[in-house]
Amino acid sequence: MLALRLTRAARPAVQLRRLLVTAASAGTGLLLLSSLGHALAHPEAADAAALRLAWCAAPLAATVYLALAVARTDPGTRPRPGLSAVGLGPARLMAVSALTTALSCCLGSLLGLLFFLHLRGGLTGLPFDGAAAGLLAAGRPLPVPAAATLLAVLPVTATAAVAVALRPRDPRPPARAPRRFGRFGAVGGPAGKETFGAYGRFGTRLPQAAGDGRTGAPGGGRTATTALPETEGGRPAPENAPEPPAPETDAGSPAGLPWGVALVTAGLAAQAYAGRPAPAPALAVLLGWLLTGTGLVLAGPGLTHLCGRLLQAGRPGALRLLAGRGLMAEATRIGRPLGVVCAVASAGCALTALSGGPAPAFGPLSALGALVVGGSTLATLLTAAVEARQYRAGSTAALLRLGARPALLRGAAALRAAALPALFGPLVLAIAALSALPLSR
Repeated sequence: MLALRLTRAARPAVQLRRLLVTAASAGTGLLLLSSLGHALAHPEAADAAALRLAWCAAPLAATVYLALAVARTDPGTRPRPGLSAVGLGPARLMAVSALTTALSCCLGSLLGLLFFLHLRGGLTGLPFDGAAAGLLAAGRPLPVPAAATLLAVLPVTATAAVAVALRPRDPRPPARAPRRFGRFGAVGGPAGKETFGAYGRFGTRLPQAAGDGRTGAPGGGRTATTALPETEGGRPAPENAPEPPAPETDAGSPAGLPWGVALVTAGLAAQAYAGRPAPAPALAVLLGWLLTGTGLVLAGPGLTHLCGRLLQAGRPGALRLLAGRGLMAEATRIGRPLGVVCAVASAGCALTALSGGPAPAFGPLSALGALVVGGSTLATLLTAAVEARQYRAGSTAALLRLGARPALLRGAAALRAAALPALFGPLVLAIAALSALPLSR
């Protein structure tokens, strides 16, 4: 009930993103059911039916990724002060977000089922003069358990992905090392075990910090101990005073760029192998595109970070410095969806280049799959941009309070939006050309 109320009371932009998830789920469900229909219509071609089902993994992954991005940007399920007092802690909000995702995906799967039954003539007769009758096995009974299993794959996968990604983290700080005590209660005793007679030996109890005034004279009865931390007034701080937090350091470029380059190279090699006479060229093409797409996703944050560094090369002004720092800070958040878009765009360019060659013409189901994958990836990228804007709201407000002009912030955002296609565009065209070259022979 709470999930339904939060879904109904959301803003129009949030509702639009949820409708996009529903539409993508409907298209993916229709593709899964069409693979079942092809298997029913051609029971002798089990390999072709399995290949069609394997190709449905691309729209399935794109839809799950879109549902995860929409769940992360949902303002209704974000932890806010005071919600824990009424029983809406992080775990409860995660459950609400997962349930909302399940509702959107189930609604889309139901719409896909209704459209599939309509095309098979199970509701109001055969539409389009029976053009889809042979493709969807209209004259054969539909196995209900198989259809229900295929339709349940997407809601279960999307709900599990949202639950894992939005699970509450442990807010407790890391355990501190236990305090050591030396002889006579002195703080900071020796790390190792002392031998007999080593305590009064010359040079064994030197102060740890240079310039410490509380040093002991050699041979005297006074012992040198480690100085207690002092406050600004010069008085020693109490022993139970909290330590100051360590300053945050720059994490540098996101990891994954070398692995991404390696996977892209392996994917291009697999596609080159598919161009030769092979026993299963379609599986080699699918494996090659899978490796190439995974490599682009892994390399996306590193390339985005590199783009931010290139914007700050030379002697940058305020505009380039602000745009470059923004890209470096948002490299992980927008780099992965951008890598997915590059993978889909390179595959689309390669297929477009092959459409005029010996490759067969694409049918309506292939066009639907391309529409689901392309639309889902573009919607995911836009949703990630919305998420980055939400996380950047505090910094933007601080810059405005410091006197920054709104035109400067808009110019930095436009520069970021123009720098990314300038870097990723030639990369997409190069990968698409290398992918289509072996298959066009």
